[in-house]
Amino acid sequence: MRTSEIHRTTRETDITLSLDLDGTGAGTVETGIPFFDHMLTSLARHGRLDLSVRAAGDLAVDAHHTVEDIGIVLGTALAEAVGDGRGITRFADAAVPMDEALARVALDLGGRGYLVFECGFSPAGPGGIPGDLIEHFFYSLCNHAGITAHITVTGRNDHHICEAAFKAFARALRAAVAIDPSIGDVPSTKGTL
Repeated sequence: MRTSEIHRTTRETDITLSLDLDGTGAGTVETGIPFFDHMLTSLARHGRLDLSVRAAGDLAVDAHHTVEDIGIVLGTALAEAVGDGRGITRFADAAVPMDEALARVALDLGGRGYLVFECGFSPAGPGGIPGDLIEHFFYSLCNHAGITAHITVTGRNDHHICEAAFKAFARALRAAVAIDPSIGDVPSTKGTL
């Protein structure tokens, strides 16, 4: 089974997360940040991942620690659920439109965390979350999951830009973690991801 359950506690956050890569898209998300709950629920739904996230953070300070640490925990859970990567497709891409916004995401689950993020958020950001914090979430996730991701979104509406990015990432992730029956080993010339 390609699953993971992680509980991480720091002085700033307390996060419990469970993930099933071969799920139905069921998402139960409670972060204390309603817009971020919406984005993570979209990630689960469109990635066909079963995802449960319960987070308590120092939101009286701001959303930074909570969003960053969820990225860390989700990335760690992804790496654990993928395991050695035997049989996975590894590379995938997706394009998702949302009204005037268009997101393009390309992923490599090759074990090296790297993020190229080109999205034009307004200074206010989507749902009261600064746009640079959305980038930081994906950076934390990719770094801890060992994913190289290129995320590019054009658009004018912060909500549409962000939601298109999450949905495109979800669809690309679903395709990248899919088991390809023609691949019986680890999809790398090195023999390891």
